[in-house]
Amino acid sequence: MVTFFEVTAMRIQINLSPIFKTKWYEYATRFLLGGLITVCAGLIAEKWGPSVGGLFLAFPAILPASATLIEKHEKESKQAKGLTGADRAKNAAAIDAAGASIGSIGLLVFAVLGSVLLSNHSAPLVLILAVFAWFLVSVIFWRLRKAL
Repeated sequence: MVTFFEVTAMRIQINLSPIFKTKWYEYATRFLLGGLITVCAGLIAEKWGPSVGGLFLAFPAILPASATLIEKHEKESKQAKGLTGADRAKNAAAIDAAGASIGSIGLLVFAVLGSVLLSNHSAPLVLILAVFAWFLVSVIFWRLRKAL
């Protein structure tokens, strides 16, 4: 039986080949959508203040682009093998979005801890604590998602 906090051995490696396989227009799409989301966050901040605008700036700016590109790449990969791959592509994009959502919950915890603790504690201590809390909350939510 796998325990909740069991850590499996994983070999960490760097694979740079996807960088060279990505087309220029895919980078442009990410840049454009990220820029549009940033502009929208700025307009919201101008109207309702920086606290509200900051919440929208925390939106993963490249999520819309990466979800569509992941779907496209999965589909192309399956089509190259003679399969449609539509379901697999949709599932891959959904998993990416779930990860971004869970990471955003962790970032919310990071922001709350930072805003509450920074006035009375040293910045390095608060940063370390907030990063640890972000990581812990993200892992817990990811495990809960997998369990459910």
